[in-house]
Amino acid sequence: MELITERIILRPWRETDAESLYEYAKDEQIGPIAGWPVHQSVEESREIIRTVFAQDGVFAVVLKETDKAIGCIGVVCGARSNLPIGEDEGEVSYWIGVPYWGRGLIPEAMCEVIRYAFEDLGLSNLWCGYFDGNEKSKRAQEKCGFRYHHTCERKYYPLTDDYRIEHVSLLTREDWLSFNSSRPIA
Repeated sequence: MELITERIILRPWRETDAESLYEYAKDEQIGPIAGWPVHQSVEESREIIRTVFAQDGVFAVVLKETDKAIGCIGVVCGARSNLPIGEDEGEVSYWIGVPYWGRGLIPEAMCEVIRYAFEDLGLSNLWCGYFDGNEKSKRAQEKCGFRYHHTCERKYYPLTDDYRIEHVSLLTREDWLSFNSSRPIA
């Protein structure tokens, strides 16, 4: 399945995306702030595509103009989430390569994933977290209508083998409908 916006295509990851994934995932500014270690090789990135990204609801963020994967976004439901949520709820997570920060690409991708989650999957709520200090992620969530819900103090993260503070935001289906109806048409 592909989801298409003005500037990007959200599509399943392909093993041929491994070099592109590694190009961005080896950057220390990306993985640790998102909760995973930096990638050490193209082969490791290929293995991540096979074992982590090869699931329903996880998409490569691909620029239309280059057909290159530059980030990742996904919505996982129920027990597949990192959060204790119901089966009719989803968790949205995302990252994008540093050269693409500040261009509004993640909010653009998030808006389409949110639409997909509520309209196509019929979910009731979407949850999204960000680690303490990640103001860019916080701002992306706010731009898409998420509202602060709670903070998890000193939560253990096995991928990075550390404890972190995670702030969790919520977007209900009703809030999304209201949020969209109040947005100006571009």
